[in-house]
Amino acid sequence: MLSLLHIENIALIESADIRFEAGFNVLTGETGAGKSIVIDSIGAVLGERTSRELIRTGARSALVTAVFTGVPPLAWLVENGFSTGREELLLQRELQGDGRNVCRVDGRLVTVAQLRELGRQLLNIHGQHDGQQLLDPACHLGYLDRSGHTEGELASFREAYRALAELRRKIGELEMDEAERSRRVDTLNYQIRELERAELRPGEDEELDARRTLLRSAGKLMEAVRMAEFALSGDEDSAGACALVADAEGAVQSVSSISPELGELGERLTALRCAADDAADSLRDLSRTFDFSPGELDEVEERLDLLYRLRKKYGPTVEEMLAYLDRCRQELDQIQYADDTIARLEKELGKAEKEARKRGQALSQARQTSAQSLRDRVQEELRQLDMPKVRFEVEFAPKGGEAGMDETGVDEIQFLMSANLGEALKPIQKVASGGELARIMLALKNVLAEGDEIGSLVFDEVDTGVSGRAAQKVAEKMAQVAQHKQVLCVTHLPQIAAMADTHFAVSKGERGGRTYTALERLDRTRRREVLEAYDHPVLFCTGADTLILVSSRREELARLIGGVSVTPALLGSAEELLAQAEQIRKHMVGETQQT
Repeated sequence: MLSLLHIENIALIESADIRFEAGFNVLTGETGAGKSIVIDSIGAVLGERTSRELIRTGARSALVTAVFTGVPPLAWLVENGFSTGREELLLQRELQGDGRNVCRVDGRLVTVAQLRELGRQLLNIHGQHDGQQLLDPACHLGYLDRSGHTEGELASFREAYRALAELRRKIGELEMDEAERSRRVDTLNYQIRELERAELRPGEDEELDARRTLLRSAGKLMEAVRMAEFALSGDEDSAGACALVADAEGAVQSVSSISPELGELGERLTALRCAADDAADSLRDLSRTFDFSPGELDEVEERLDLLYRLRKKYGPTVEEMLAYLDRCRQELDQIQYADDTIARLEKELGKAEKEARKRGQALSQARQTSAQSLRDRVQEELRQLDMPKVRFEVEFAPKGGEAGMDETGVDEIQFLMSANLGEALKPIQKVASGGELARIMLALKNVLAEGDEIGSLVFDEVDTGVSGRAAQKVAEKMAQVAQHKQVLCVTHLPQIAAMADTHFAVSKGERGGRTYTALERLDRTRRREVLEAYDHPVLFCTGADTLILVSSRREELARLIGGVSVTPALLGSAEELLAQAEQIRKHMVGETQQT
């Protein structure tokens, strides 16, 4: 469960620590007080999409930290090298002003995607607009698959369907009218002939570029080599450096026996002579390689011009042009033998379609079985939510279109309901009121949560449009769910707030020209003791910048019932709600123990 949420510089919250408990936790407060900031912070630390606009004005970054306790041995932890069986799991996400995110799990850096994958295994957030999804029949199939755990059958069908779609694509590419086929054959033949005539070689363009550079400087190169060779070798009229060094070597060696110093110098002259002779030989060899024909540069330029024109048509390199040539040959073969290929592919298509329909029917059967269970479970949930006369049904229809299937299967799914006895079942989006949508969505969420291992559920104002007796039933249902899972709920309804095990009040205030959101955990006993010392609620600081309103849980409920003005009558109503909630919770605990 989520035990601790630490928030820094998120919107109106400069710093806050919220310690959630097991069971039913609620957050109340006026519209705009900042309740959604808490939910957004939870979403952020779970890796959900967020924005730099969430960072508090004037701050360079924001930080959200979440501590989860009693974490089961999740597959994600094993797959990513984390130990299991831990007492606590620490998640952190830092939002920076430049848009970057720094995410950590137990101090180890992870990506936002990894954080999101882990977060969805720890906690589910059900937003205040989720009920609108019931108005879109496209969402109904997803709810059905989640409730029935048909992921295996769906994956098997999709594998077969994608194979079928690929065969259809190949056949479609081969099926063309005779005129189009003739035009394509002519085009391919022209391109093949043009590329074959070019006699392309891999790496040829680089070689030609180098040869052109050499040819453009041929005269300069030959003159430099000639002058260097003359300096070393000389001619008939003058001795070159090699001969002069050899003369010096002989003169020194003739007297080297007289002086040891001259012997060492003679060795150095010998080495110098050998080096000069080697250099002269290399120059002579090089001069013979500079065999430039008069028209070679023109030939190289023409070849490079051809390659340039071919590159504009077929690819930026010789290698890519050769690859294009291979593709043209293959396509030409396919077209020329298209009838044979199509016949072969159509045989494969028939088998693939048969297999896809077989798997589609298996998926459909699994869904119909799941639909019966979903219908029964939703109707039971609705009965508990004070909707005993509502009938809920899952309607199946064959998928439209020529193929009769798509990637989702062979079924069209739609939720139907009848709100009143004697009325026919109709699409839920046409007959459900706002309050009914909220309760049906809550029923669906509860059914889906039963099969999840996720230990924490967050409901963000999912009770919109609910009032009166229905509100009390919704409150009792959430309290019932909270006996098995941790529930966090943002609500404006006093009935729901009264049923909570842990109650947080969210308020907004101003200090020093800035607006601050304050969070207070309401405790009836402690708050009553504090209030005895004062004639009125007081404001006090916890830290430098956080304002806390001291009030009683009873007063907060009174404000939810009647508004800002708290009268003795409203306080009495709030006290009655708390007493009633206490009795209901005791009864629930007793029933759970008996079970």
